[in-house]
Amino acid sequence: MLFQRVHILFYLLFATTVMAQDVSFIAKPSKERLGVNERLKIEFVMNQDGDDFRAPNFEGFKFIGGPNTQISRQWVNGKSSFNKKLTYIIEPTKRGKFTIGQATMTFNGETYKSNPFEIEVTAAVEIPKDPNDPNYIAKNNIHLVAEVSKTNPYLNEALTVVYKLYVSPETSVSNWNVLDNPKYTDFWSQNIDEKQFKIYEGEFQGEPYRYVILRRTVLYPQKTGKLTVEPLSLTISVDVPTNKRDIFGRRIVRPANIPVAAKVRTINVKPLPVEGRPDDFSGAVGNIDFKVTTDKTALDATEAFQLKVVASGNGNLKLFDLPKPTLPGSLEVYEPEHEENVRTNLSGMSGQISDTYTVVPQYKGKYPIPRISFSYFDPIARNYKRITADEVVVTVKSGPVDNTATAATGSTGTTRQSVVPNGDQFRYIKSVANLQPIQRSIFFKTKAYWLYLLCPLLLIPIALIVLKKRQNYANDVQGNRIRKANKLARKFLGEAKKNLGDQKAFYIAMERALHNYLKAKLQIQTSDMSKDRISRLLQERGVDTSSTVEFIGLLESCEFARYTPTSNVAMQQDYDKAVRVISTLDKQL
Repeated sequence: MLFQRVHILFYLLFATTVMAQDVSFIAKPSKERLGVNERLKIEFVMNQDGDDFRAPNFEGFKFIGGPNTQISRQWVNGKSSFNKKLTYIIEPTKRGKFTIGQATMTFNGETYKSNPFEIEVTAAVEIPKDPNDPNYIAKNNIHLVAEVSKTNPYLNEALTVVYKLYVSPETSVSNWNVLDNPKYTDFWSQNIDEKQFKIYEGEFQGEPYRYVILRRTVLYPQKTGKLTVEPLSLTISVDVPTNKRDIFGRRIVRPANIPVAAKVRTINVKPLPVEGRPDDFSGAVGNIDFKVTTDKTALDATEAFQLKVVASGNGNLKLFDLPKPTLPGSLEVYEPEHEENVRTNLSGMSGQISDTYTVVPQYKGKYPIPRISFSYFDPIARNYKRITADEVVVTVKSGPVDNTATAATGSTGTTRQSVVPNGDQFRYIKSVANLQPIQRSIFFKTKAYWLYLLCPLLLIPIALIVLKKRQNYANDVQGNRIRKANKLARKFLGEAKKNLGDQKAFYIAMERALHNYLKAKLQIQTSDMSKDRISRLLQERGVDTSSTVEFIGLLESCEFARYTPTSNVAMQQDYDKAVRVISTLDKQL
């Protein structure tokens, strides 16, 4: 009898070891060679219910959909078999050979990896199209166009890109989301978003269409040569009529979610001409005015006046520096205060920029401020222009006289004076002050002294209590596991909140949160989560019928939302309902 028990125990241990090692996790692509205009389906199949699944980096491909999960369990002759399949749909972004890396999942604390494989992407192939396919119909009836105002501008000359969405009269657009924003690497850019979308009537390729202006972007090229304007990509939810009709003869309308992208536009940027370029040219391009003003022309010594250098008009006002004035040495000049009052519209930047200098004269006399010149390039006239501000003379009527100043009048009539330091102007800071406090306070035997002395003694029992609680927390294995699972559920609810507006991602995240919550509370696996079993277990735990019905309803909403469109309001309501239901169940379980 003892020998029989040992034999049976050995057999069970051996069988458990074999089953623990017999884990299959493989990747199956739908094809290994496809055209750049085709889609690829990849299935990750496992024979154990693993956790922490992580898909590989689909380099060279664009994510279209997934993961779609299928779980099946069979019993044949008393033996059970489990199969879990996660399906992804991806689309190539360019031709070439690409390696799809390994996916990973965890089972019983061990990490398993799928097999890598190679995919060859060839040139576009002819794909038979189903005239009743909503995606095919939608792609032929919706077009995103990027219209460029200038394709051959000068360096730093403004141009505008207008993004228009053309929709045929037979197609209805219910929603759209930005899939990828263009990065204007070689441009200074400013987006002008539409405050209110207006529908216009127009034509596309000779056919009548309706269109909406989604965005206008003003660009200033910062490099010469051929520059690329990246496309704007959108995901659009549409309702398209098919060629099929119902029993009443009306066309059947089907929903579709399609990606659309504007074509890549190339801009040939011309360099500014070298011939006639002034030596003091700072890069200003446009139609610009220039002036120099002062708020005072007569004052006393040690008073201050403001010298303002202003450039205004249309052009790249934020992209160049204003010229600096050259002032007599006896004028004390502070760093300028730069101001910009510039607005950006479809014609580019307009407004003014200015540098305001604070100037303080030290002596009596007349101080001429030399003329300041400013040059810019006019892209319409295609030549350089120069503006010279008039000379300004500031008169200091009263103050000390600089008797040692040596006047030196040059051919321009500018008088320069040597600066003699005034004894009262600067005073040295004393390094040793020998200051004494007015009132002296003694810290010894004060209330603060005794408080600081007793604080370490009071911290000892607090530290012991905290240490005891941490030990109890660490020893609570079951509680820690439940807290970990609840934390994971809150994490997925947080992901669902972030994905509000993205229907598929939102409901996938919310379904994961609900499943992980049940795994923590009811100690069941994902494969056992049928609606009947969940309802029975919740009733056995004493959960009221209304909470059970609401929880099952949330699971059904997650399933239905994968196949039927929904609104942002409905998603927000489902999210609030999930938070409330989980909170209610926590109080009853």
